[in-house]
Amino acid sequence: MNNILIIEDDKTLADGLVRALSSGQNAAESCGCIQSAREKIVQNSIQHYSLILLDANLPDGNGFDFLTELKKHYDIPVIMLTANDLETDIVSALEQGADDYITKPFSLAILRARVGIQLRRIQPGGGMTGDQSRHGFRYQADGCLFDFENMLFSHDGNTIELSRTEQKLLRILTENAGITLPRSRLIDYVWTGNADFVDENALSVTIKRLRDKLGTQECIETVYGIGYKWKGIL
Repeated sequence: MNNILIIEDDKTLADGLVRALSSGQNAAESCGCIQSAREKIVQNSIQHYSLILLDANLPDGNGFDFLTELKKHYDIPVIMLTANDLETDIVSALEQGADDYITKPFSLAILRARVGIQLRRIQPGGGMTGDQSRHGFRYQADGCLFDFENMLFSHDGNTIELSRTEQKLLRILTENAGITLPRSRLIDYVWTGNADFVDENALSVTIKRLRDKLGTQECIETVYGIGYKWKGIL
């Protein structure tokens, strides 16, 4: 059972989210402020929760500050709910450790999909983001076949030769298809252990090489001021 904690002060929205996310495999509950969230976490223990949905604006504090607090002490996925799509809010959420963000208003279908992605990552074999030690991930869509375990890559039957760095970058992008990944995290994931010594331009160069080898610029979308997103080869 996946237990989801929703921290949202709009009671009507919170009740709707609880109903939308509760199912045979998921149990959702809500609270309307940071203090109440702290009490629930202490009462149930953080291990009780599989995922937190956190509103950016709460009556007793800033959601971004609470995000920093959560990520400092706990290893738990957090999806931020923001009232607008201002670039500054999105960048702030990602840089402070949010695993994803959703801007209001949003469709329940998109919410369920984003929640599902985060919950699958914490399951055995779910492909936790950036964990290059996890084997067996295979991406197959739009004529692409990327077999990361056997290091076999092709598009429309044509073999694509990729360097280890390009493979790492392609893997983290395809594991998170449709989700914007900030540049800093991509650098950390791809150049594990050496991120402090990597010129940020190295990421741009690797992205360009990967696009060229895949034969299209559109497969990897540049989200200006933030990072990149895998869109697929259309």
